[in-house]
Order: sequence, then structure tokens, then C-alpha cells
Amino acid sequence: MRIYHRKIISEIYKYISDTEIIAIHGSRQVGKTCLLHYLIENKLKEEVSDNNIFYFDLEDFALLDLCNDGPDKVMRYMQAKGADSEKRIYLLIDEVQYLENPSSFLKLFHDIYKDKVKLIVSGSSSFLIKKKFKDSLVGRTVNFELFTLDFEEFLTFKEETFDLYKPLDTVEKELEPLFKEYVLYGGYPAIVQEMAIEKKEKKLKQIINTYIKKDIRDITNIRDTAKFNNLLQIIASQSGGLVNINELSNTVGIAKQTVYEYLFIMEATYIIKKITPFHKNIRNELTKMPKIFLEDTGLLNILLNKSFSGKISGKLLENAVFTILRKNIDIDNINFWRTADGKEVDFIINYPVDKKITPIEVKSGFLRKNLTSLKYFKKKYNTKKEFFCCLKKSQESDIAEIIYPWDLYNKILKS
Repeated sequence: MRIYHRKIISEIYKYISDTEIIAIHGSRQVGKTCLLHYLIENKLKEEVSDNNIFYFDLEDFALLDLCNDGPDKVMRYMQAKGADSEKRIYLLIDEVQYLENPSSFLKLFHDIYKDKVKLIVSGSSSFLIKKKFKDSLVGRTVNFELFTLDFEEFLTFKEETFDLYKPLDTVEKELEPLFKEYVLYGGYPAIVQEMAIEKKEKKLKQIINTYIKKDIRDITNIRDTAKFNNLLQIIASQSGGLVNINELSNTVGIAKQTVYEYLFIMEATYIIKKITPFHKNIRNELTKMPKIFLEDTGLLNILLNKSFSGKISGKLLENAVFTILRKNIDIDNINFWRTADGKEVDFIINYPVDKKITPIEVKSGFLRKNLTSLKYFKKKYNTKKEFFCCLKKSQESDIAEIIYPWDLYNKILKS
């Protein structure tokens, strides 16, 4: 099976020669194992011989026991397998969270062998990794998050050659059906590469069921997952909306503190993500309540409709725009704006360093009445550029530039 390039690779390459441990974490089925194999085949084999490259999958109990015996035992094993300790050794460990004490193992390995062995590790749940990784690893790791595919990577996996960072006016009819596929079925690599819609649905439902029935039980103290699942369903129905803890607590029938805990788990396991409001004056602009989105639109589609809907709702489209922004911009620079009297802009891209603020409104189609909040925001904050993102362009506007979702790359993300 062909292993495709992921955008995160170029960032990881920058740290290949350093001594710090490279730690890659993300949700189930986002392609962490494939990424490790890509590194081996396309980078590490250029650096050293095969004898100095080791891949450990800790779902193999023999390798798990070996690592639990400590760094010295692992080093002797690699030397016995032909590693030349006079040259750099690369050790890639998949599913590192299965170690009894990953923090202690990695700290000791780094402190003893950092000049001889480059460690690259991955784990399937940031929650579990963060729970087991202690402060002793501070300064010893460089951390990367691997998400489901963004639209640019989706096109790569579909072997479609479009340069999204250039003007795309002449290819919109070719891009539209591809973008709709991306929104409806999401960005999990296995789902993208599956051609049959029935199989896409079955595979994605299996990911959801495994997350609810196995992962949550394994990494938390939750035993009754029914209410956790109910909360997830409600969160999906409110995607793009404000998080009201009291309302969620009353609806699901659980304590407010439990709602906070469940939301933390969902966010730490890459199911949901919160963004905070943009404001200059909290008295006039709404509340500190965040907005919430799902990390994958295919996941959202299934949770909303029980099976794949063939129609892109406004909720799905807004969530799709969020996923593109989220995977390409630091999450701290993505906000929304809402006033006490109901004016709202879906996304505010806020770069504090150069004080550049870019508002983006998202709707399925363009209507002039939808520009009211953008116009108000422009006047209030004197922004230089405003965008209205939609699937159907029907007219031009002197208030905002009307763009398709894929234009985010050449209009916003390349700058």
C-alpha cells in the first residue's frame, strides 16, 4: 500500500538531527503508524543503514516486555540485532502509551543514550500520554499533533493535483465535488481511501464504537459510557454553538463537574475542540463561553444523522472550514466574535504579533443580509480584509470578498 506524504513531515524533518525525543500523538486511525514508516523509507534510510533503524510496535507483547525491562536491555537488543553503536541509531516506538512508565523509560533513554540513539515515538491518545508523561520530560521532547487529513492532504490521498495556494477560479467545477466528498465523509485516511460509501460508513462507525466502548474505558475511570455517548451526541448537534455547561448538565442528567471532565476527555482525545471569543471590551461583547467543533466532519455527519447524509448543511460547512483553519493555524489564533445584541462572526483569525485581524463568515450560500455582522466588525476594528466563505457565489460584494472554502489556502493560509 502506498504511503502518502503528510504536511507535518516537513516540520518533523527539522528536528531529526537534534537530540530531543520526537513525540507524535493523535487520535485513533489518523495515520501515525504510516507516518513512522514514511519517515523510515523517505528520510532515515538516507541517513544510516537499515541495521541502525528499528521500529517497535508495542502492541507486540515481546517488544513491550523488552522496553519495560529498561533502556539498557533495549540497547543490548539493538546491538545484538546488528546495530553499529559507533553510528547514530534511530529507534521508532509506536503505541508508546502501552509502557508501564513511558515517562521514566524515555527520560532514562534520553539521558543515557541521547548522543547515540534518536528516539521517535507515537501514541494513540494524547490524554493517556499526558496522564502518564510527567514533568521529567520537559526539555527532552519535541511534540507534534497528527490530525485527520485537511483538504490539501485529502487531495494528495485522492491523487488529485491542485495547487491550493494559487488562484483557482478556472477549476472550481472540478474542486466542488471533491470538497463535498471531503466534508461529507471527513479526513480519516482509511475512510478517504475507501471508495464504497457503504464501507466508508461502516469503517467510521467502527472508529466511533471503538472510541466509546474501548478507548474511553481503557484511558479513563468511566464505566457507564451511555451518558458520555449521550453528551457526545448533544455536542455534535450543537457543533459551532456556544458551550453552556448548565444546559448540558441538565440535558444529560450529570453533574456540571462531570460535564467538564467529559469535555476535557473529548478534547484531549481529538474528538472535539473549543475556540474562545475574540473581544476588546468584555462588557459589550458576549461572555467568555467558548464555541465547540468536532475535529472531523465525517464523524460529525454520522453523529448528526446516524448515517452519511448526502447534503452539506450549514453546520457541516462551518465545521469543515474550522477543520481547515485548525490544521493550518495555531488554535490560539482562531477565535469567534459575538456581541450581547446578537451580532456574530464565525471566525476571527487573530495574529497578535503583527496585530492582523481577519474576520470570516461562513454560510452555504451568499445573501447580502448575512454581511451585517461583518460590516459592523470591519467598522469597529478597522480590518483590512474581510471574507464571506460559501459554496455558491451568486453576486459580488463591496463589504467582503466572497470565496469558496478551498480559497482559504490562497487567500488566508499562505500569508
